[in-house]
Amino acid sequence: MNEINETLKRIEKFVLLQAKEALSVDDLILLTGFKRQTIYNLVSQKKIPCYKSHGLHFKKSEINEWLLSDKQKTDDEINQQALLTTL
Repeated sequence: MNEINETLKRIEKFVLLQAKEALSVDDLILLTGFKRQTIYNLVSQKKIPCYKSHGLHFKKSEINEWLLSDKQKTDDEINQQALLTTL
């Protein structure tokens, strides 16, 4: 029974997270799976977009964009680009 309650709490957190645009550090941990220290390290190194007014917050859309910003090209994309540059 305790396991079911814990699962329901996790589901509730994820549902609430979907409705939010301004994320706390705890929200970011849930969203990304990063450890708290990793997040603070990224903030201190200015490698992650954040806002420091009224505590530390993150804009979900910016975090999603940041997470997807360094796309690795597929072999097909690389080959297509190579073909286009040789024409």
